[in-house]
Amino acid sequence: MNIFSYNKKNKEKLKIAIISVSTIKKLGNDKIGVWVKKQIKKHGHETIFHQIVTYEIVQIQELIKHVLDKIQPNVIFIFGGTGISSRDLTIEAVEPFFEKKISSFKHLFTQLSYEQIDSNAIFSRATAGIINNIIIFCMPENFKICKFTCKALIFPELDYIKKHI
Repeated sequence: MNIFSYNKKNKEKLKIAIISVSTIKKLGNDKIGVWVKKQIKKHGHETIFHQIVTYEIVQIQELIKHVLDKIQPNVIFIFGGTGISSRDLTIEAVEPFFEKKISSFKHLFTQLSYEQIDSNAIFSRATAGIINNIIIFCMPENFKICKFTCKALIFPELDYIKKHI
């Protein structure tokens, strides 16, 4: 069976959580979060949680634990805190929980970022992995890059990834 026909025929309505890591955003002005919510609906899925958390590693981890235990989505998008500054701690907060990494995501994300923003792509530490059969994507809060990556990589493969975990 061709994977493209597989994706179309076996769509499952996924429950998706969005976490934005920021000290200045509010839910109403979380541009990438608002855009992703629209895309989730467009692709036949449901946003069941959307929250902003500060750059504190403990707060990020506590929120992730809460979402995993209480909200129980199929997918979590985390935007922000993936750069190289001292306050960028999303990767350090999330990766210890990963049971499996989706290593190819990081490489494809970097390639797509390079096509969009040239050598500035070197500053991103985007990653993805699996925790308790939940898919986690961690990306920077750069709207242009995340929009392009979601359209070109994540949403076309999301159902197929979920079927394999």
